[in-house]
Amino acid sequence: MLESIGSAVVELPKLELVAVLLAIGYLVLAIRESLWCWPCAFASTTIYVYLYYDVALVSESILNVYYMAMAVYGWFQWRSGRGDSGRLIRRWSIARHVVLILIVGALIPIWGFVMKTQFNADYPYLDAFTTLFAVTTTFLVARKVLENWLYWIVIDVVAIYLNYVKGLELTAALFALYVVLATVGLWQWLREYRSYEPALRQVI
Repeated sequence: MLESIGSAVVELPKLELVAVLLAIGYLVLAIRESLWCWPCAFASTTIYVYLYYDVALVSESILNVYYMAMAVYGWFQWRSGRGDSGRLIRRWSIARHVVLILIVGALIPIWGFVMKTQFNADYPYLDAFTTLFAVTTTFLVARKVLENWLYWIVIDVVAIYLNYVKGLELTAALFALYVVLATVGLWQWLREYRSYEPALRQVI
């Protein structure tokens, strides 16, 4: 696999390389809670709208349109929240997460069926899994919910497989890096959350 990735880097379309570098920049800046993660996200996802549509991962292409909108939302959310309690990392209760997982889980077969029958998409149900959970998880990032990193770890593992089988090998490697960075992000955000005074530790 390493040789395959190496040859992919040499032969890589420049557009995918730019998207990958911007995506890495987004995640590194998000871990550091930098407002500038959102412009990187907007630029990267704009490119991926085209790249995924070109390889018939329709849900992933649509997802990146959503990412573009969420990059704008995230920018204003983090910017307006700076300096007050809305800027702090928060946690969701187990009950909220259970409800989220059940709702998204129920929508996956519906979305996958639509993608399969109406758009002839490849791997429609796995594609639907990553798409729908990524939609909700991106909202958790914008709201600075700590557990977003746990969702991303699972999503990224599935995305490694999807991208590799569709020939986007460098992007598959990017998602492997995402798993590592999401783990780092979870640890760093948890450490910061625990540094807050008890009165500032929000569980909603």
